[in-house]
Amino acid sequence: MSLRKLKRWFRAARGRSAPAANSGEIRFVGSYPTWAAATQDATGYDAVIILEKTKAALLKVKNGEAVYERDSVLFDKIQHAFPVLAGLLRAAQAHDGRLCVVDFGGALGSSYFQCRGFLKVIRQLEWLVVEQAAHVTCGKEHFASAQLHFHPTIEECLTRHQPNALLLSSVLQYVSDPYGLLKSLLRHKISHVIIDRTAFLQSDRERLTVQHVPSAIYPASYPAWFFSESQFHSAVTAAGYQLVADFPGTDDISPEGEKAYFKGFIYEWRG
Repeated sequence: MSLRKLKRWFRAARGRSAPAANSGEIRFVGSYPTWAAATQDATGYDAVIILEKTKAALLKVKNGEAVYERDSVLFDKIQHAFPVLAGLLRAAQAHDGRLCVVDFGGALGSSYFQCRGFLKVIRQLEWLVVEQAAHVTCGKEHFASAQLHFHPTIEECLTRHQPNALLLSSVLQYVSDPYGLLKSLLRHKISHVIIDRTAFLQSDRERLTVQHVPSAIYPASYPAWFFSESQFHSAVTAAGYQLVADFPGTDDISPEGEKAYFKGFIYEWRG
């Protein structure tokens, strides 16, 4: 599937009321009081089809049959996340050319395959994906390498590795307690934190929706948060981090009836 086609879905959904379920558009609908309420209207992120489609697409990238995968979709060329790369290279430079990344919620290593070409210049690279059990099993069987590793928890990572970067790309909005998770991750005081593809409302409030994915990608739906940027930033700085830079996200889509934007951040531990 081409990048152009996926962008058409994004543009079509932005700023419009919810279309019919089979219209082929990514949609964020509803305003739910609790995660449990949103879950009742969703199939869930742990649906088997998501893992299988991601595995099939990423195997083509690994085997040289495709160039780039994101969210199980294959693209014509790599869409380099240059701000993320800048944050990773900054972390490597601060540690004598060594980069050890905890990629929390990193699926089967999509960001690793996206970034690895640029990271060949560093002295030592370890990429640690923390994911659901089924993803970890699949990752170890099909994608693990001397650089790419898979773990079920960050605590297991810390018993085996010494990470100096934490990557959170399009993950916090898909967990039931994002601020609780953020607090638990930041308490490890990993020196560099890179947050990408995270959704915010222009009204600076918070809203819980259900994201519906078009069947051309995979037929699934799952709860999805839109954050208040001021509250989000306060949570990170309260944990002892300072902002180095922020940057616009590549996604461009809003929930029904409200304007939103996606954004990323690079933070460093102040201690």
